Amino acid sequence: MTTEPNASAPVPAEATVSNRRGFATRAIHDGQSFDPRTGAVIPPIFMTSTFVQDGVGGFRDGYEYSRGGNPSRDALQQQLASLEGGTHAFTFGSGLAAEDALLRAVLKPGDHVLMGNDVYGGTHRLVSQLHQKWGVEISTADASDLDAVRAAVRSNTRILWVETPSNPLMKVADIAGLAELGHAAGAVVVADNTFATPYLQQPLALGADAVIHSTTKYIGGHSDLVGGAVVTADASLAESVGFQQFAVGAVNSPFDAWLTSRSLKTLAVRVERHCQNAQAVAEALVGHPAVTAVHYPGLPDHPQHELAKRQMRGFGGMVSIQLAGGVPAVHELVARTRLFQLAESLGGIESLVCYPSEMTHASVKGTELAVPEDLLRLSVGLEEAADLIADLTQALDSLS
Repeated sequence: MTTEPNASAPVPAEATVSNRRGFATRAIHDGQSFDPRTGAVIPPIFMTSTFVQDGVGGFRDGYEYSRGGNPSRDALQQQLASLEGGTHAFTFGSGLAAEDALLRAVLKPGDHVLMGNDVYGGTHRLVSQLHQKWGVEISTADASDLDAVRAAVRSNTRILWVETPSNPLMKVADIAGLAELGHAAGAVVVADNTFATPYLQQPLALGADAVIHSTTKYIGGHSDLVGGAVVTADASLAESVGFQQFAVGAVNSPFDAWLTSRSLKTLAVRVERHCQNAQAVAEALVGHPAVTAVHYPGLPDHPQHELAKRQMRGFGGMVSIQLAGGVPAVHELVARTRLFQLAESLGGIESLVCYPSEMTHASVKGTELAVPEDLLRLSVGLEEAADLIADLTQALDSLS
């Protein structure tokens, strides 16, 4: 690795060679070699800010200062690069910090960002309220409609940003189709893979140039850390993102990197259970008199169900519902659930219910990204499915 300020921190070559092995095997082993001094099976946490040099410029294994590189962060970055099928990964202190680094690495004043019209509110806020001040343009289109995206592309479109499944309406976008369209326009195609995780979906293999994660969510998986990541197989883009990481320094701590590495090792088994539970919950809620719509790609009547079947290994752990009673019903339901706790975030082992209009997407109220006020987002956890269904049913029954 290198910590030169104008260079990226390349992932070792074995990160790509090991892609021949299965996902769960790579998750457990890539970047996770035992400690050579003690034989400890789990790599230690390198809680250090700096590293002793063997003379001026004599870096040991290339390590100089933890903003530029730390063994705990490098281990996580190698894991992520392997699991996403990339060659370079960079981890940050939050998902938005990762997004900001990628945006800064690509954009200049006068460039245009075309974004899906159903994305995390903070992502839209980052561009529309911060980057737009520096001369960047932004517009949105329905990313699940290739014709709508094609019509929205401009001559100065530099980034095509897709989130699939989308937050919170669970729309599914054709990553391969968008990649072809974006590349024809000369744009960098970015896929937010937070909801799907690398276990369910591989955007780089489908043609995306970069993948974004809030590692806080399913990758972290235990609601005990905050982080973000950028993964790419484009060496030039990696160099630019690596420079942003080094120069701005919004990196995750060694401890958070170690926690995230620990969590990645169980991602496959956790996501399988999330998918099973979410499917059961979604099917149980369809037809309930208090529910007017259930948004879940695993339901046969979802508009992009067939696309999701082709593009994803499973349908994920997120379900959104709309209530017949509108806003009053929303407030009553979140007061009555017991296992589904009212909180922001998602992807943890515990089930959460979120009211996007006033929580995660409050910043886009009154815009084209405004979320229906009768919608609740469910992050379906790892509890027994029957218990989760019973919790939601008793709360919904009280509304009927």
